[in-house]
Amino acid sequence: MFITLDGGDGCGKSTQVKHLTDYLQSLNRQTVVCCDPGSTPLGDAVRNILLHRRELTVADLTEMFLFMAARAQLVSEVIRPALAAGKDVVSDRFLLSTYVYQGYAGGVPAESLEAAAHIAVGNTVPDLGIVLDIPYEVAVERLDQRSEPDRMERKGEEYHRRVREGFLKCAAAEPNRYVVINAAIPADDIAVTIQHIVQKQIDQKK
Repeated sequence: MFITLDGGDGCGKSTQVKHLTDYLQSLNRQTVVCCDPGSTPLGDAVRNILLHRRELTVADLTEMFLFMAARAQLVSEVIRPALAAGKDVVSDRFLLSTYVYQGYAGGVPAESLEAAAHIAVGNTVPDLGIVLDIPYEVAVERLDQRSEPDRMERKGEEYHRRVREGFLKCAAAEPNRYVVINAAIPADDIAVTIQHIVQKQIDQKK
């Protein structure tokens, strides 16, 4: 089973990826965890460019292609082999984030995204996508507690409000794949909610 966790910056994805992975492993399910972009040598290099190379000016379209290139490598090197071996895959972000950040918020045309996505991932799409939704004001409070923000986090209020709106609209367009969860509640409560959703998905596949 292929599960993704997406959402705006500060929504708590990394924490929930760990909780979910621990839960799946407690069920004796072999689980592979990955981060998009990242989790391959090429993906890690692209991640560094996208998030930390402040001296570089990266156009939205270029940004999209870089994310898709890293994702293509991730799918080829990590996700497809794991799924073929019967393992679960949990990914911190995947295709939906590019549709939202570079598409809905960044202005890259939908037809360009769809064409690039078809080349990059083909039919390797999540069985279940968890979207962690959080108000912008709450996200800012959380991000302020971190160290230096990355390049994506520094894009400003208007951009990040569009990101939240984009996640909600994109998830609503595919209700059979994506589930939206309130990420402003305590992390342990979020984890329990995700576990119930995932367990239902597991039961349906038996």
